[in-house]
Amino acid sequence: MERSPDGTGVPDVPDASARWYLDVAGLGAESPEFARLAGAVLTEAVVGVFVLMFVALWWRARRGSAVRAARALLAPVVTVLAHVASEVTKSAWQVDRPCRTLGDVATIAACPEFGDWSFPSNHATFAGAAAVAVLWSSGALGLAAVVLALPAAASRVFVGVHYPHDVLAGLLLGAAVAAILPLLARLLTPLVARVRTHPVGARLLGAGPVPASREVRS
Repeated sequence: MERSPDGTGVPDVPDASARWYLDVAGLGAESPEFARLAGAVLTEAVVGVFVLMFVALWWRARRGSAVRAARALLAPVVTVLAHVASEVTKSAWQVDRPCRTLGDVATIAACPEFGDWSFPSNHATFAGAAAVAVLWSSGALGLAAVVLALPAAASRVFVGVHYPHDVLAGLLLGAAVAAILPLLARLLTPLVARVRTHPVGARLLGAGPVPASREVRS
């Protein structure tokens, strides 16, 4: 099926999103080398940065309340759940990548193979879920996570592998899944409190807040 030069007429793809894709991906491909490298690094390195944030939440929560520890433990869990939801949605929708559908488009990243569907963006879903999950546990770190998530998600368009609406849908899907974290944490809190009473559990999850009387004697 022929596409118009401006990218309109693609099934299941808003015309505005296709046009924005061509503009942003074209800008990325024509950018200076350092900008192309930065876009390629950001789009992949964000996963590692969020993993480090999850580790920091766990470490800080070891001396916090049981509910705080539960939230820290569940942050990576809801992020993985969001990724699974994204994969299920991809399989149901089966929208091909813009770098293939719109013809010969110059992109920073190599176009994924056919069958690696476009809608929604897994990277954006991961970023949205991780940012909201971190935000539930830490205001400061959560704000940093949100600031990181937005450009990381947008970089998927910049490097040429996703439509803008793929990224927006991914961010919203990830945030929606992570929104259930407080409910799950309330259910998990009693178990965390019990595990902390055992030596091995105390090493993994921490012993919780130090009583004021012990802090004074120490």
